[in-house]
Amino acid sequence: MNVTLAFANNDAMLAIRFLLELVSLLCLAVWSWRKVPSPWRWLMAVALPVAVGWAWGSFTVPDDPSKGESDIHTPGPLRLLLELAVFFGAVAALYLADLRRAARWLLAIMVGYQVLAFDRIGWLLSH
Repeated sequence: MNVTLAFANNDAMLAIRFLLELVSLLCLAVWSWRKVPSPWRWLMAVALPVAVGWAWGSFTVPDDPSKGESDIHTPGPLRLLLELAVFFGAVAALYLADLRRAARWLLAIMVGYQVLAFDRIGWLLSH
């Protein structure tokens, strides 16, 4: 069965997704800055988002319409786990950084995005 990513791949959803990716990396940097003792906070505030961003960009499903060429071919369900870990890890990072109100707002936005991106989730689960 060939499933298309009709809604999740429209320009508005792709722009929202890109912003959520950037926000997720920023949340990891904020957690590092607030919770890792100095002088290591400088290193972690840069290294953690870079490492997660590398994994995000490298572990992709071949022929994913929302991504470019795949560096490390990854099964769809595993990619979905990575995406959920990054998106909801950002929520956890804010919560653990004692930014609970921001964490609640981001949680609502992340859940809303996932609901709207149901066709992408289905596509990932089928690949």
